[in-house]
Amino acid sequence: MIGTESATETGLISSYTSHREKGRDRDREKDRGEKRKRSPDRAKEELKVEEDDEKDRANEKEKKIKKEPLSLEEMVARKRAEEEALSRPKFLSKAERAAEALKRRQEEVEEMRKRQDDERKSREQMYQEGRRELEQALRQEDPRERDRHRRDREPRENKEDLELEKKKQLERDAVNERYLGIVKKKKKVRRLNDRKFVFDWDAGEDTSVDYNELYINKHLVHFFGRGHFGGLDLKEQKKVQSKFYGNYIEHRRTQADKDQEIIRMKKEQKKEDKKRWDDRHWSEKVPEQMTERDWRIFREDYNIAIKGGRIPNPIRKWSESNIKKEILDIISSVGYTDPTPIQRQAIPIGLQNRDIIGVAETGSGKTLAFLIPLLEWIQSLPKIARLEDADQGPYALVMAPTRELAQQIEEETTKFGGPLGIRTVAVIGGLSREEQGMKLRMGCEIVIATPGRLVDVLENRYLVLNQCTYVVFDEADKMIDMGFEPDVQKILKFMPVTNEKPDNDDAEDEDKLLQNFLSKHKYRQTVMFTATMPPAVERMARQYLRRPAYVYIGSVGKPVERVEQIVYMVSEQEKRKKLLDILKRGITPPVLIFVNQKKGADVLARGLEKLGYNATTLHGGKGQEQREHALANLKSGAKDILVATDVAGRGIDIKDVSLVINYDMAKNIEDYTHRIGRTGRAGKHGKAISFLTKDDSHLFYDLKQLILTSPVSTCPPELANHSEAQHKPGTVMTKKRREEKIFA
Repeated sequence: MIGTESATETGLISSYTSHREKGRDRDREKDRGEKRKRSPDRAKEELKVEEDDEKDRANEKEKKIKKEPLSLEEMVARKRAEEEALSRPKFLSKAERAAEALKRRQEEVEEMRKRQDDERKSREQMYQEGRRELEQALRQEDPRERDRHRRDREPRENKEDLELEKKKQLERDAVNERYLGIVKKKKKVRRLNDRKFVFDWDAGEDTSVDYNELYINKHLVHFFGRGHFGGLDLKEQKKVQSKFYGNYIEHRRTQADKDQEIIRMKKEQKKEDKKRWDDRHWSEKVPEQMTERDWRIFREDYNIAIKGGRIPNPIRKWSESNIKKEILDIISSVGYTDPTPIQRQAIPIGLQNRDIIGVAETGSGKTLAFLIPLLEWIQSLPKIARLEDADQGPYALVMAPTRELAQQIEEETTKFGGPLGIRTVAVIGGLSREEQGMKLRMGCEIVIATPGRLVDVLENRYLVLNQCTYVVFDEADKMIDMGFEPDVQKILKFMPVTNEKPDNDDAEDEDKLLQNFLSKHKYRQTVMFTATMPPAVERMARQYLRRPAYVYIGSVGKPVERVEQIVYMVSEQEKRKKLLDILKRGITPPVLIFVNQKKGADVLARGLEKLGYNATTLHGGKGQEQREHALANLKSGAKDILVATDVAGRGIDIKDVSLVINYDMAKNIEDYTHRIGRTGRAGKHGKAISFLTKDDSHLFYDLKQLILTSPVSTCPPELANHSEAQHKPGTVMTKKRREEKIFA
């Protein structure tokens, strides 16, 4: 602390000395000024003298200062005193500490400001340099920009130029708003107390962008570069980037990776080629190239619907099927060029030994659909075994509801099976039972029968079914309607039960079904064809069929769309006159006229013959030979008109029937469907005329719906507006109560 006091005293003395010297200097300056005022020459001399005196005094001071140097002991003592002074702690007051901190803070702030100013100056300098370089590049590359800058510098005195510049500025503002997001419009929020509906037009709500020049002339808003806004070429950037990464990855790949990439690229190319190849229509492909989608389109084209698990693909052409060549030759010789829809799908299923339920309209080729798989299987058996086991009964049994349908199936079977050496016998009523029994004893592979006569033959031991493994129910719905279900159950009891299929998933497994297919011990195969599917048929199918495959062709249970249905509301006495009016207009034979009673058919046919029309009859009261003769005359053209009962309504195939007349309306809508199905067969158009009386009112509703669904038919107002045609029979209609007045 003593050192501190001495230092303070020394400082005071030095300051006092300097103050005195400064005072002397001021006095000298004052004297010089006064001397200058006196006279210029004298003043100069005096100034010169004074300057010499000052130089002398300065030299004297230097001499005084330049004293003798300190000795070593004095220097050591002085240094030691300074070190002791520094080593001693110096205590600062609160004000001194605050002043010191404030001073440090000011230094930091000054340094930070200086650094920020330097950074800002460098940024501004870089920005200015970039802008100058950009403008220079624009002037060098784009002459249009040079012209634009020149035009900007020129004074715009023309009003049109001002408007054009204003328009371009609006375009630039729109582009900035669209791509740079510079202008952000504040979304208008409607308050709760505002009007609910605002009818004021807002330009921002205009959605007709096609009338906005900014959208019509987009190419006018280009800035520069390769045709992109702001000079950015996204495609070029992606191209360069992909090329860079491709080269980078290529350098890092090993040979194994390159080989693997080549294999992958080949697979991708193959997949793309296959996809392009598969885009063709199914008719341009071979069966091996068809996909599941192609098969689905194929079924839709032919109106085929399937159900029942794993079902094989349909047949496209006879030549593409797996049918034996000798059978294909017979099909070709008969003249069947293309398979029908039911044949396309049912034949592959039958060749898998699966049970089938085929639902299709009459005249759709169902006979050949179940006949070809049967002939295929019988042909696979050795002829020696067939001859040795002739006494064990037939291999196949085909049941039909009527004699005419059975005879028609027999004709088709003989046509196809005769050249192959396959024998067929028809067991039907109306013929000699003994004669049929003799044919059965001689041996046959296929038996075609009606249920009633077949039960009689089996009970009298004319026939056994020990090796029957193929059962066909043709027109199953009609068979049940005619009351043949008990007879069918009796017939099936005569068949062996050892060859029944298991009622599990094995009945759908193709491999297990075909294990013993080429032998006479194969699983029993049951096929059911029908035009409609009433509940009785479904019950019968569940009882006798094992996991069947369902095949639906077209609209189930409806008449063909090619038949024009005409309805006349007449009385019973007016029918005959109306019929004659229709016949007088001219008809194209053959024509079918349906009645409900046998006696009525005979009376009507005789009356037509008296009037000069060539007519014949067909009903259940006639003998078999008479029925065959009537059908043969109609098919050959000897007779023009066939008057028949519902016996001829099912399965009878008479070619080119031009007109069907329901003289007596059918008893139910299913029989009506089958009656009019005798015309419009094999892709041809037909006409059906029906006479309705008040006794047929129970059919009005169903008949009206049937006519309305036909695209070629028109429902007459008499039927459409009839009270019985407004609701289905049996439904209770609640009538509205009339207004009632209640008087208290």
